[in-house]
Amino acid sequence: MQAMDIIRIVMLILGGVGTFLIGMKILSENMTKLAHGKLQKMLNKTADSRFAGVGIGTAVTIMGQSSAFTTVMVVGLVNAGVMTLFQATAIIMGANIGTTLNAWVIALGGSEITIFFLCLAAVGVFMTMFSKNEKVKLAGNVVASFGLIFVGLKTMSGALTFEEGTPAFNAVSDVLGRISNPFLLLGLGIVITALVQSSTAVTAIILTMASLGMTIGGGGNASLFIIIGSNIGTCVTALISSLGASPNAKRAALIHFLFNLFGAVIFMIILILWGGFTDTVLKHIFPDDITVFSGPALQIAFFHTLFNVINTFLFLPFVKVFVWLATHIVPEKKKEEQEERQPSLALELDERLLRSPSVALGMLYTETGKAFTYAMSTLDAAVEAFLAKDVSAKETVTERNNELAELNRQAVAYLVKLSAAQLVISEEKTVSSLHYTLNDIVRIGELADNVTKYTNHYVNDDLVFSQEFLGMIREMYSKLKKLYVLSLGTYLYRDFGKLSEVDALEDEIDKERRALVAAHITRLNEGKCQPQNSSVFINLVGNLERAADHITFIAHSIEQNQ
Repeated sequence: MQAMDIIRIVMLILGGVGTFLIGMKILSENMTKLAHGKLQKMLNKTADSRFAGVGIGTAVTIMGQSSAFTTVMVVGLVNAGVMTLFQATAIIMGANIGTTLNAWVIALGGSEITIFFLCLAAVGVFMTMFSKNEKVKLAGNVVASFGLIFVGLKTMSGALTFEEGTPAFNAVSDVLGRISNPFLLLGLGIVITALVQSSTAVTAIILTMASLGMTIGGGGNASLFIIIGSNIGTCVTALISSLGASPNAKRAALIHFLFNLFGAVIFMIILILWGGFTDTVLKHIFPDDITVFSGPALQIAFFHTLFNVINTFLFLPFVKVFVWLATHIVPEKKKEEQEERQPSLALELDERLLRSPSVALGMLYTETGKAFTYAMSTLDAAVEAFLAKDVSAKETVTERNNELAELNRQAVAYLVKLSAAQLVISEEKTVSSLHYTLNDIVRIGELADNVTKYTNHYVNDDLVFSQEFLGMIREMYSKLKKLYVLSLGTYLYRDFGKLSEVDALEDEIDKERRALVAAHITRLNEGKCQPQNSSVFINLVGNLERAADHITFIAHSIEQNQ
């Protein structure tokens, strides 16, 4: 074979792999968008049921078209503390099953009906170009991506198609036939998958070669060792993503690695001892001469599924053992390090979740609810300090507001990164509403700071307020806290039915402020109240009423997310 022929083959293979990976990326992104909200709901349904976890992992991976996608997402959720290692382990096992669907799709690439799938690229592009409906456009991108996947497979197939007996065929067969050591083939699968960050791409190459009748290592189980290696190599993505994360996130990535490693050890032993596994089992189920479809490609696709399904049900009863093992390999950080690292308010804005904007938005939405609670507790501390004439609360409120300001900066930066992704319209609305909600949360903290200033005047100017006045402030603030509880529930659960109750309670607080100011003016005219109290009194109740406004705005923000 001439050097130019070799260069041509390599370039075509690289071009085919590149086209295939682009197709997979577009498919993954648009499937995720079409499943907007469903991924988040599925992941939120994680329970202590092993089988439920496996099902969720399988479904999410089929939607995301990548086990690495699901595993990295799980690492992010574990890092955020919203998913336990037990739940993560079952989902990771399910992700390994879900990714095997790709192998079956790729197996079609070697069949005679591939030519029809190539047309999908044009069909999808026309759907995207001529439709104004967002869902139709997304569906068009999905259809086009399927076309690109098969274009990539056809390109690789064309690069490796030689007439039997020609110098090119003999040269390629000679090179492939020399690689017969099981451990070398295993290592090859691990290294190539780790480099391209996609076990699907490696599987596509092996399946394409199989569909063309090319054998690795003289046939037999040789190609299966590469498939096993690719399952280990795909763990690299999750391991890299866990760097710098919490111990639990590192453990989740480690569990993914251990699961595939132990499964690989078991199947390596079986395949080495049972050298005729392919001939005895796989070729019996899918003969080489299947009409239309490629028997060898279907054999490998079946083995890929068999490998992950058997491993899942073999290890599923030992989920707690995996958790125990990972916990002992990755120890917990010392308490001193944890305390030094964690401020009073720490939101988990994990960038791993940006791979799925809907999940990232759901997480940020929940974390914003925590910030809302923190801001309200800051206001609560300020009001209680006023009633107790405690000026020392000023330092605490200032510190909390600094944390709220830092949180706002981080959350806005996260939203900017989310905006850079291709979002569906509903996600864009949520991003916009979160900007306003974060501003309302910061304003509540600033109002708390105002209250501490009134406390300073109260104490330093020797002002005197009657118990009747203090009682009215307590009553007004108790309604404010009820409004907060109602608004928080409305916000977190998007309960539109509660908005009327929120508005009614906010109206009561508005009326109470007007009534308190009117009563104060009456007492001033009757000489029952000191004039120097006016600025503190009027500003205090005014600030509480403004806090009620911001709390109400947060509740109504759900209307922008429809």
